[in-house]
Amino acid sequence: MTTQAVTATIGNGRMSKIFGGTVTDGVWSNIQDTLSATNLGILIPGMPVNFVQAEYAGGLMAWRIQNAQSLQVSRRGWGALEDYSCYKSSMIPTYSIGPDDMIQVYSQPSAQTDETNALAWVTTTKGTELYEVLAVGDNAATEMKTALQDQSFGDAAFNSTLTQISICLNDGANLDKVEFIDSAGGVVLTIQGDSRIPNATQGGGGTSAYYNLMVPNMGLQVTKGFKMKITVIPE
Repeated sequence: MTTQAVTATIGNGRMSKIFGGTVTDGVWSNIQDTLSATNLGILIPGMPVNFVQAEYAGGLMAWRIQNAQSLQVSRRGWGALEDYSCYKSSMIPTYSIGPDDMIQVYSQPSAQTDETNALAWVTTTKGTELYEVLAVGDNAATEMKTALQDQSFGDAAFNSTLTQISICLNDGANLDKVEFIDSAGGVVLTIQGDSRIPNATQGGGGTSAYYNLMVPNMGLQVTKGFKMKITVIPE
């Protein structure tokens, strides 16, 4: 398995702490304070934070703040490629750090030429879950499943309402669209995507340094057999 160096600067307008380390791609990894090797909750318990600037060396990365005892996730988001982080874009609703909280990351490297790795934060009335698909070929609609249980969208989100989705592709990849397909094979909903900063074919530009697509305020009713597929296009 591959590894890479990651960091996450967490704080507010008065203070911040830097967490980091070398993590294994494809698994959730806890990262600690770079000076004291201390977990987030032990280092700054009770401290209100309103930004998380997470960065990775290459590929793509999700992050979350999770309670080590209850496993409840209080905040989550995306990392940016090293040196492309944006303070304003990394702001989160203010949260007071609990004593058992950890900052964790889930990274993947860039795929091989003509292939793309992808992650998605999918929020339904059941909660928010990370989805994943690796080695997506160009111009081929490919299904995304939950990163940990490998469940289809219809199985994981059955009998719920999709309220928000955010998709991140590895560096330089372009998202053509995401499709939601019912059990009969019909396309219920299609949403167009974009490039992510930095992107050589777009002159370095794109929608965001953090994601290729962000869709809030959705209301899709999810039934058994639903699938979520993405299509990527050549760089």
